Amino acid sequence: MKSRPVVALTATACLSVLAVTTAAPAAAKPAGPKPVDVQLLAFNDFHGALTPPSGSGGRVSTGATTTVDAGGAAYFATHLRQQEAENKDTLTISNGDLIGGSPFLSALFRDEPTVEAMNLLGLDIATVGNHEFDEGVAELRRVIDGGACHPIDGCLDGDGYAGSDADWLAANVVDRRTQQPILPPYEVRKVRGVEIGVIGAVLEGTPSIVSAAGIADVQFLDEIQTINRYVAELQRQGVETIVVSLHEGGSAGTDVNGCTNPTGPAFDITRGISDAVDVVMTGHSHSGYVCEGANEVDGKLVTQALSNGRLITDIDLSIDRRSGDVVAAAAENVVVTRDVAPAADVQALVDRYAAIAAPIANEPVGDVTADITRAQEPLYGAVLGESSLGNLIADAQLAATDDEAGAVAAFMNPGGVRADLLAGEVTYGEAFEVQPFNNLLTTLDLTGAQLYALLDQQFTLGRVLAPSASVAYTVDDATGTVVPGSLTIGGVAVDPAGTYRITVNNFLAGGGDGFTVLTQGTDVENQPGFDVDALIAYLAGEPVAPPATDRITVG
Repeated sequence: MKSRPVVALTATACLSVLAVTTAAPAAAKPAGPKPVDVQLLAFNDFHGALTPPSGSGGRVSTGATTTVDAGGAAYFATHLRQQEAENKDTLTISNGDLIGGSPFLSALFRDEPTVEAMNLLGLDIATVGNHEFDEGVAELRRVIDGGACHPIDGCLDGDGYAGSDADWLAANVVDRRTQQPILPPYEVRKVRGVEIGVIGAVLEGTPSIVSAAGIADVQFLDEIQTINRYVAELQRQGVETIVVSLHEGGSAGTDVNGCTNPTGPAFDITRGISDAVDVVMTGHSHSGYVCEGANEVDGKLVTQALSNGRLITDIDLSIDRRSGDVVAAAAENVVVTRDVAPAADVQALVDRYAAIAAPIANEPVGDVTADITRAQEPLYGAVLGESSLGNLIADAQLAATDDEAGAVAAFMNPGGVRADLLAGEVTYGEAFEVQPFNNLLTTLDLTGAQLYALLDQQFTLGRVLAPSASVAYTVDDATGTVVPGSLTIGGVAVDPAGTYRITVNNFLAGGGDGFTVLTQGTDVENQPGFDVDALIAYLAGEPVAPPATDRITVG
């Protein structure tokens, strides 16, 4: 922990003290100045969840067998304001993925409604997450700075866009040419005479999980080295209370206010950064934990607040006025329940955008005969394989590109499937929530040998791609590789020396999720329209049944 100031007495002073003590009891010295109590209200991975999220993403476990409905921007606002009322010296901080991967209502308007909602709430600081780069650096700058409508969509809400009022941080994202951060690396706020430094960083592995084209001009640096650099810089400025807003995650048990066996990259980073850091607020893994007191990690308070605005982390810091050091720190994850009155101003904003979006969102696009879900079925051991919805999307993408583009197979990444399709009528809004990223479909040529390498790479990465119905193969569970000769396309064995035209989204084509084999493809061509358009086209006509999950076998 940080060193505390030591008061030294000279020999003369010591004699004086002895003399006074001998003559009469010394008068009590006046107490030092009272510490400054500062409150940090933190959250992460909001993902544009303006309306109350459904399913497990809209619930919080409050005990071994109990859960409560949680989240929704208007309820979030009420709880946040209640927490702020407890301490006027409050900073509100988003720890990444405030936007991106969003439901229809926010995504349709390029997440502008979410930024506007946060402006109403007085968000102070926002650290970039990986999803802030979903549409590239230029779009991120537009979202932050405002002053312009989206270059393709225009102003869908009929007026301009003013941008974000928060201070955005990105310490370890630098321009490739200048090596300077593209956004401020930290923010220093002065509260009643004490300074608080907040350093913001995103996971170094961001390039493997966002589209390459939008981040070609930036570089993501090592988190530990970067944070330590700016900790030293803050200390040179005399800042002794330092917190890190880190968009990287881990796990620490199921109790959102507990900390059991903290593991994962966020905790590795916490152990590697300077002891001058007092608090590390994390994100990315959609976990909930509070590691404090006896459960601190390397002497640091470490927190995370699930996702979708279901929790708010209330962090209370007591700071010595003279030294600027934190003398006490505690935190609690507060559940954003829906048993409070929704904030009227935020609800009005959500309702306004919902009214504009309704004609598009409610347009029927097809029917499904039963629930088609994104849950991946066990393949072998702990490895998860196909999902019925992933397979459906792969089928839709092949159907959209098998004619003019000449594709014979398609593959879909499971992380890109964001919601289920429930039995009955499917609306545009529901289809959009399944695929909210506006990815393009990309066709490219791979040799048969590269196809085998691609499928083997799945098991190294721990991410099994959903294959179109034209594909079948067997995986050896002992080696985690595709059995030679088992891979077929259209019922015909794949020739390692042959060439095959396949379809993926442009995120995968750029090596997303670590699928570097796809970057070796040739004759690469982006198709018109977005991936969700292919899904909607496939749903049109007769009701669609859930595809079987029998395309990958184990042998």
